[in-house]
Amino acid sequence: MKKPNLFSIKLRELARSIPKGKVTTYGLLARAAGAGGQAARSVSSILARDPDYKSIPFHRIVYSGGRVWTNEKCGTERLALLEKEGIPVDNKGRIEMFQDYLYLK
Repeated sequence: MKKPNLFSIKLRELARSIPKGKVTTYGLLARAAGAGGQAARSVSSILARDPDYKSIPFHRIVYSGGRVWTNEKCGTERLALLEKEGIPVDNKGRIEMFQDYLYLK
């Protein structure tokens, strides 16, 4: 198994540090971990390879503009977790008052 690089390690630490009731974007997370905005495309795949990936609050990582990533497998669960944390999501899958909930600005 390939050893994670410094960016991957920092990315995992930052993802786990997102507090309840807050969200951040893939791009902000990538930049905070020391990469450019283009690295946002690799955030999910890096985090998914973490041996302890279940400890990462994926529901708190959203697209720029506050759109929540959903699919048939985990969409309902993500929306429910955000609602449970007091983060309002509209019927189009966007976080209402997005800037108020943003972490790592």
